[in-house]
Amino acid sequence: MAIEIKAPTFPESVADGTVATWHKQPGEAVKRDELIVDIETDKVVLEVLATADGVLGAIVKGEGDTVLSDEVLGSIVEGGVAGAAPAAAAAPAAAAPAAAAAGDEDAIGAPAARKLAEENGIALNSIKGTGKDGRITKEDVVAAIEAKKSAPAAAPAAKPAAAAAPVVATGDRTEKRVPMTRVRATVAKRLVEAQSNMAMLTTFNEVDMTEVMALRSKYKDLFEKTHNGVRLGFMSFFVKAATEALKRFPAVNASIDGSDIVYHGYADIGVAVSSDRGLVVPVLRNAEQMSLAEIENGIATFGKKARDGKLSIDEMTGGTFTITNGGTFGSMMSTPIVNPPQAAILGMHNIIQRPMAVNGQVVIRPMMYLALSYDHRLIDGKEAVTFLVTIKNLLEDPARLLLDI
Repeated sequence: MAIEIKAPTFPESVADGTVATWHKQPGEAVKRDELIVDIETDKVVLEVLATADGVLGAIVKGEGDTVLSDEVLGSIVEGGVAGAAPAAAAAPAAAAPAAAAAGDEDAIGAPAARKLAEENGIALNSIKGTGKDGRITKEDVVAAIEAKKSAPAAAPAAKPAAAAAPVVATGDRTEKRVPMTRVRATVAKRLVEAQSNMAMLTTFNEVDMTEVMALRSKYKDLFEKTHNGVRLGFMSFFVKAATEALKRFPAVNASIDGSDIVYHGYADIGVAVSSDRGLVVPVLRNAEQMSLAEIENGIATFGKKARDGKLSIDEMTGGTFTITNGGTFGSMMSTPIVNPPQAAILGMHNIIQRPMAVNGQVVIRPMMYLALSYDHRLIDGKEAVTFLVTIKNLLEDPARLLLDI
């Protein structure tokens, strides 16, 4: 009995997706709950698992194809015998050009990769796969096509020695062309739109991290022991300071919807996390109600999910304010771009030991530059500057966070 493999049900914010990778090929055995295919959306990569034991049947949507919510991707032949690929899947192989036929049946290639190789007369067994288990992906074929185009033409008939051109050493000038992922394309589009549609400005300040670092150093071991292995980092202090500042300056936590301003009575803080697929921004819901331990645990969970590609669309959707930490990678100063429809974003940077004048004395202090980019249509310069100063004051004297002053 054939069981349909369907795309996940996408939320309203996601119109469609793209088949990223088939992890199984027609005729291969599959087990229930085994990963079969990845669907890449504008936000995250969704995994489609097998719903029964059997053999993968015909693939309806190949890699690179666009799919809609609940659309059929292929089928599983329940109780089928591995190695018996369906006729529909074998048909394209029969039509392969003669030049590429020798040995190609032994190459492991994704359907989209095989099709592209056939169209361009390239033998799959001449391409080194970079996919899972050495599988040849569509990007590998594209790279092979580009290499073929850039390869020097065959030498012409022999010419007199005097006419021979001098040989010039050009070095290694290889190139690789790969399609932009949907996530990267969406990020690029949204960033350009933000700069085109917003009156975006950035204000800067610096914060002395002495007190926060001393507090963390003093209590980090006890904190980790008390909260079952949750580590105390700097981000939780910034999230707490930001939620307190957002209460005092509600415009920074607002958004524009057409001709209306929407003031949010909660703080859903987006925390930028780096992953192999690029920067993602999962959201801490109701962060104003969370303790330092809950914030740190939430961030650690998001970080692991981002590395494993397990973030859900719900975890990536929404947010009223964002914090990004370029200091993790050594950035000393940057101007972060606001993530619409939010009105502002806070940028953290590297902590640098610098000489500072304190009470008439020059002392060495751990200093961090802060940047607040904001939509000037909604937030006035005074509000933006005062908001950032509030965060600075709360971090330089963390007791204010407990005393609410």
